[in-house]
Amino acid sequence: MFLNNLSHFFKYKYVILKSFLFQKLNLDIQISQVSKSKIDQIDFDNFSFGSVFTDHMFECDYVNGSWQNPRILPYQSISIDPSASVFHYGQAIFEGMKAYKDTNDEIWLFRPKENVSRFNKSAIRLAIPEFPEDLFFDALNKLLNLERDWIKKDEGSALYVRPFVIGNEYAIQASPSKNYKFMIICAPATPYYVGKIKVEIADKYSRAASGGIGYAKAAGNYAGQFYPTNLAKEKGFQQIIWTDSNEHKYLEEAGTMNVFFRIGDKLITAPVTDTILDGVTRKSIIQIAKDFGIDVEVRRITVEEIKEAGKENSLKEIFGAGTAAVVSEISEFEHKQERFVLPDVEDSYAKKLKKKLVDIQTNKCEDPHNWRYKL
Repeated sequence: MFLNNLSHFFKYKYVILKSFLFQKLNLDIQISQVSKSKIDQIDFDNFSFGSVFTDHMFECDYVNGSWQNPRILPYQSISIDPSASVFHYGQAIFEGMKAYKDTNDEIWLFRPKENVSRFNKSAIRLAIPEFPEDLFFDALNKLLNLERDWIKKDEGSALYVRPFVIGNEYAIQASPSKNYKFMIICAPATPYYVGKIKVEIADKYSRAASGGIGYAKAAGNYAGQFYPTNLAKEKGFQQIIWTDSNEHKYLEEAGTMNVFFRIGDKLITAPVTDTILDGVTRKSIIQIAKDFGIDVEVRRITVEEIKEAGKENSLKEIFGAGTAAVVSEISEFEHKQERFVLPDVEDSYAKKLKKKLVDIQTNKCEDPHNWRYKL
């Protein structure tokens, strides 16, 4: 009993101290605003995803064992030494989020706590210090309120929010960095894919292996996909659906999204493992599908099962789901030179689920699971 009480006492003291430190840190966020916004120079009808950035950015440094000096300043280049550890040993993680504006000009985030949790999960796996959740949200609130004019209400519009961390110790030593830089930058978002896409199912290269960092949103995971994806693009495909690294037998995820398969009236997606990203959009689509009464199976699914369903005409839809991709329909897939064209279906799950998801994100309907976060 004594030990339990002592444990609770120290836990309480720790929570109070942690709260005090975070509050102090939050109050110290310094804000330097631009004298004039560049927003009037932007043609919002003519730019590509991730190529235009807003007026401000957030920075915070990890030095001497703690996160310090949080600040918002005009978007600008940063100075970094050639010996910075990120260039040599790859300690870099990021998140992808979106901010939405409704018809009343109110700004919303979608399930941001999930992003913060996943960000810190990625950090732990790459031996990077976790970033305080309170400070994360304070930075988001202050930054996005500054950039609210960049968040458009047009159909399909949003502001893409990119938090990231890089190792920033100036030393060529194969060990975790002692210093880090956390930043948040923002970019007006257009649809990531226009129309339906074609994919190739991997049978040689792998995105991730068991025991590796496949579940982390680490920069290296994406760099490793570029070469095989370029090979696929040369054959007319936009993306690859990755398979397990041991046998190339089980379907996992695509390069920019989790993947769903509709066989008959059943919706199937792979379970989250240490090789598959725990997508926020993925888990939301699963829940919305269940809300609609759709039969959802989360299980391992083989390439051969999908090919067989394609041959039997029971494979009705394949679509991807992700923050940038939202819900993107797949029209064709190929595996070992066997190509399958998916039919057009009138009762498309992809269209139905996407509409409901976007309506929730943009405050056009009820939010039964309390996913929206108002700034």
